[in-house]
Amino acid sequence: MSLSAQVRLRLGELDLGVDLDVDEQAPVAIVGPNGAGKTTFLRALAGLVPLDAGRVSVGGTVVEDPAGQIRLAPEERGLGVVFQEPRLFDHLSALENVAFGLRARGVSRNEARARAEAWLERVGLPQVARMRPRQLSGGQAQRVALARALVTEPAVLLLDEPLAAVDMSARAELRHLLRQELKRYPGVRIVVTHDPVEAAALAERLVVIEEGRVTQDGLLVEVTAHPRSRWVADMVGLNLWEGTASGTSVRVGADATVVTADPLEGSVFVSFRPNAVTLHRRRPEGSARNVWCLQVQELNPTGDRARLRLGGPVTLVAEVTAGAVSELSLADGGTVWASVKATDLVAYPV
Repeated sequence: MSLSAQVRLRLGELDLGVDLDVDEQAPVAIVGPNGAGKTTFLRALAGLVPLDAGRVSVGGTVVEDPAGQIRLAPEERGLGVVFQEPRLFDHLSALENVAFGLRARGVSRNEARARAEAWLERVGLPQVARMRPRQLSGGQAQRVALARALVTEPAVLLLDEPLAAVDMSARAELRHLLRQELKRYPGVRIVVTHDPVEAAALAERLVVIEEGRVTQDGLLVEVTAHPRSRWVADMVGLNLWEGTASGTSVRVGADATVVTADPLEGSVFVSFRPNAVTLHRRRPEGSARNVWCLQVQELNPTGDRARLRLGGPVTLVAEVTAGAVSELSLADGGTVWASVKATDLVAYPV
């Protein structure tokens, strides 16, 4: 099974142009900043937002093509959708909600109920079968919504921020359930999320959408190791510079050059971990070449460590221990010297 989409549409200020091909081999997480077009893209796949141009096909069957005047209704596309909000039918019990899609497809009442009961058991909620949505917790309601989407065995499963409306106490357990179900689900799986932890837990491939366009697409380990935009670098907690390399020397600003361990030529990205930065109140002695005099712009303590945003010839984030904050009086701000070893810088072509 596969899904192929070329989505072109305008909605308000959003100009969406996304191409995506997905098969059943691995779950895909679509990530990106708020307003980038992630949810709109998912809704377009589901048939809830019409395309201006492009094409969507599921398993080789075209379900939407404006040029060919083809537009199948959402229920005819072979898709299962789990929204950020459970969107259960208030007048139906949990069991009836799960069975609804089967009954709509002509499955007998007894068979639909039996399959719905099996799915409630599978998501750990056999005891809520007769309860109405208003009697369920947020986590329970989202589990029922997941069962409702999966019971029809759709060719494509779309999940839009499936954990966003669930309280923290239920989120870890529901994430574990989703991970299990996505692993064994035989069709195409696409999850929209803004949470890097959720993306890492649920998917093997990341597709990054920024300002309506795909800016990066690859295996999770590749995208997180080699970010290609500031947003991705921030998401995975890395510093990122773009510059021009000549051998091991990379110009990353009008007045800044860094030295890397491996030679490259042309346009490159340079990334490094915040904890690879060493801070000093005086210029460090020795032969280190990646040394800058910077200003402390922001300090954010997190447990026994702290992150500092530093600005000057270069801008970077450093992570240090609480002891270093105290020893260097970093909370006072001012000027510090920052150094990074060439071996801690990872350079790769743009």
